[in-house]
Parts: sequence; structure tokens; C-alpha cells
Amino acid sequence: MASIGIRGVRKAYQKNAVVHGVDLDIASGEFIVILGPSGCGKSTLLRMIAGLEEISSGEIAIDGIVVNQLEPRERGCAMVFQNYALYPHMTVADNIGYALKVAGVPKAERRRRVEATAKIVALESFLDRRPMALSGGQRQRVAMARAIVREPKVFLFDEPLSNLDAKLRVAMRAEIRRLHRRLGATSIFVTHDQVEAMTLGDRLVVMNAGRVEQVGAPADVYNRPASRFVASFVGSPAMNLLEGAIDRHGVFVYDGERRIEVPAAVENRLVGHKVTLGVRAEAARLVEAGTPGSLPATVDFIEELGAGRVVHTDFDGLSFAVAVTEPVALAAGAAVGIAIDPADIHLFSSETGLRIDAAPAEARADSA
Repeated sequence: MASIGIRGVRKAYQKNAVVHGVDLDIASGEFIVILGPSGCGKSTLLRMIAGLEEISSGEIAIDGIVVNQLEPRERGCAMVFQNYALYPHMTVADNIGYALKVAGVPKAERRRRVEATAKIVALESFLDRRPMALSGGQRQRVAMARAIVREPKVFLFDEPLSNLDAKLRVAMRAEIRRLHRRLGATSIFVTHDQVEAMTLGDRLVVMNAGRVEQVGAPADVYNRPASRFVASFVGSPAMNLLEGAIDRHGVFVYDGERRIEVPAAVENRLVGHKVTLGVRAEAARLVEAGTPGSLPATVDFIEELGAGRVVHTDFDGLSFAVAVTEPVALAAGAAVGIAIDPADIHLFSSETGLRIDAAPAEARADSA
């Protein structure tokens, strides 16, 4: 196990900057998930930790030792890629033990470690097979075993489940989590899939356009998104976001005339400010059309999810999703009301995109 310290790390290809000054501390034995859309710089950051990409500026330390100038093999990291990259002519045992063979580990010791590792990932009965005779999930377990057998300080996962079907992805998520619990090794997992991120990570690092938007436990990131981007990216369906302003009565007004009460703790100091109001789909409630205090809407379509459903509604062209658990008998075009508790509202600055908390303005200035 090893701690990792990242300080001011940047990456640019000629004049094209792709990672902008990342600072991050990862504790020994922690499972970190770097989450973000394609092109946000998450895989580039992972590859810089591994030593597969040169750092333009900044510093990466593993167990307190700066590794900027160290070769990948000297950093104590093992990487699992999206592509299994197995040798097709070798058996599973030979694939797992290849790095040990190159390192000159004696044959008997190599065999012992390969068999012990195969048992960890439930491949002990497949050691004599070749990759062609394995399923996608089994091949990915071989790739993981190849990393485990090296007994690294740090495991690096670069979207390893992207090539698997939905059922296998669920199974492999459980496998990876159990593996981490068993080995206790420091792990960094890169993905664009928020379900993977929420289920695997001790903490999430949400990236956007080469910058870290938020670092926190999955529940904290979901319940208190630090920015409009995080609010829209984390959650399925995405958080409902409405653009508007706070009027002189301390009420959020959007679409010219629609009004929503906001938390009393923030309404007064936001008068006249343009803000983005966010509400999670599960925090809103469907009520009968015309219910006092509700927002008038019409049903667009209903998304059936088995255990629940999402009712997508329309406010004269503005979209709003409401998650419900009970069956609903509503046809497209039906009139409904949407009730929102002010306590469930999130507010973001329209200028910066950052979260507006209920803390006084002076406190926010002190913490900036």
C-alpha cells in the first residue's frame, strides 16, 4: 500500500493544455474513482501517475518519494487497461506470470504466485486455457491477475469494464470491490460511468475540461454537488436545472413568470442575482394539476425502470423529470402538478457555475 500526493500537475501537448493544475491527496489503501466525460483528462492524469505520460509541470509523489523522473517499472504501480492486451498464444498461467518471468523470478516461485493469484480472482481452473477460450469477464480477470501477481503498491484501472456487457459489468464491479477489500491496496479507477463510480469509490474525483470540479464521498458528491457541472453529470436522470433570477420578494423566477420558493437562508442576499436552480428527480413530487403551490406541467413520456419509473414532463418547452416508485396511469399530454420542497433545492451561480450555500456571504469570502 502507498499514499499518493499530486501537486499542481499539468499536461499540455504543444500549446494544447489538457490537465490544468490538479492537486490531490490519496491515502494508503484508499479506492479513488476519477469520474468525468470523454476528453476531460482523467486517463491522462492516470497515465501520468503510472509514468506513461510525461508531466508538463507539477509533482507526483508515491509514498513520499517524488516519481517525476522515475520509469514506470520503478514506481510500484500496476495498470489494468480497457483493452485486455493478453498474449493469445500463451496460457492463462503464462499470461499472469509473464512479468515475473521477465523479472527473473524462479520458476517454482513464479508458479506458486500465479496459482495464489488465480485463486484470488477465481481462475484456478482456467490456468491451462488460452484467452480465446475465455469469456470477456474471464479475460478481464486475467488482466487483473496479471497486475495483482506483481504485488504492486498501487493499482491503476483505466476504464477496465468498458468492453463488457451490462450483466458482466455488474459482476465485475462486485469482483473489483471484493478484491480491493481483500488486498487493501491503494487503487485509482478511471471511468465515465457514474454507476461504477458511485458503487466502487471511497471518494470520487469529478473532472471536467482538465480540472477537478469536486472531491468527496459518493453520497456527498450526489447530495451536495459543488458545481452545476457536477449536478448535471452525477445522477440518473441528471438533476433538473432551471435558469432564472431571484426577484425582490426572494423568489426564484424563470421562464418569465414561473415562481419557485427558495430556502429562506439564501433568498435575501441573492435578490437580483441570476442563478441556476437544481432539483433531483426523486426530490420532486407529482400532484394533481392545479394543486396550490405546485408547478403546472404536462407529461412528455414515462421511462419505465422496473423497480421505479421516471416521468418526464414539459413546461412549455422546459424539461423536468420526476422519479416515482408507484405505478402511474398518465398519458402523454396529461396535465400534472409538480411539488418541490424548498429544502430540496440546490442553487448555483449563473456566472461561475459554483454552488451557492446557505452560509453568509462573509463566510464564503473567507473560505475562498
